[in-house]
Amino acid sequence: MINRPELTLNNPQTGEVALKIISLEYTDLPNDIQCQNCFTFIWIRNGAGKINTDFNEYDFESGSLFNFACNQPYKLKAEPSVKGIAVYFHADFFYMYKDQKELQFNEVLGNDPRRSPFTKVDEKGAGVFKMIFEQIAAEMQNCGLAQHELLVSYLKIFLVAVSRLKQEQQSMNAGLAKPGKAPFILQKLKTAIEENFRTKHSSGDYAELLHTSPKVLAKIIKTHFNKTPSCLINERIIMEAKRNLHTQSKRVKEIAYELGFEDEYYFSRFFKINTGMTPQLFREQVGYRRAG
Repeated sequence: MINRPELTLNNPQTGEVALKIISLEYTDLPNDIQCQNCFTFIWIRNGAGKINTDFNEYDFESGSLFNFACNQPYKLKAEPSVKGIAVYFHADFFYMYKDQKELQFNEVLGNDPRRSPFTKVDEKGAGVFKMIFEQIAAEMQNCGLAQHELLVSYLKIFLVAVSRLKQEQQSMNAGLAKPGKAPFILQKLKTAIEENFRTKHSSGDYAELLHTSPKVLAKIIKTHFNKTPSCLINERIIMEAKRNLHTQSKRVKEIAYELGFEDEYYFSRFFKINTGMTPQLFREQVGYRRAG
């Protein structure tokens, strides 16, 4: 499907990868922990294995698509004969303008640890993906006019196709004729938490960002998630803390500071209340020392 093992475009200003597409027919899947600073999609066309991400394990087989948000760690265990496509693209490449955060792609680009990264690709979806990836590969080798804009357009078409597959499967699993949609304010809340959880830890902060009252926000969240706003915020902070403890060798004090805690001991108490163990114990049991 792609006549080269790997195609890469780099950001000329930073040197970082802007867009990369890899054919897994020529390249073995990495078997160590991956944590990319870009969005990642891995489509398994043929083959089987297991994938671990955010401390959950999933079995996969032919026709599986996995998507990972920026800095979301994952580890693949796959058969040597696996074939497929891996696509990586940086947020700065996809969002051409800094204020262009399109909510319709949150479901596939978001960093929501409550959602499965797995999507089953049917025959129709496979045909669409194949066509899109061929177009992306061809355009990456053509440094012509408006290359960036055209590549972003292809990525958007791909994301729409993935979003529709996810909606169809969620609808079938729920036994509904049409996929239910959460209120728009909850979509905005997910984006707000993702962008601000390192600096804003109170429900009042997010009510202010969303131009509503804490009471109204709490009622909506209770109705749809049966949780409090603080619970949603804390879940995101804890997941990021776990990811850092799992994949990095930073001191607990550094991780605490990066997550908005000036006091390391307060962070440790917060972590233990929410997980049942201290950050250091968590690291010793499942952290980077045991990653191999």
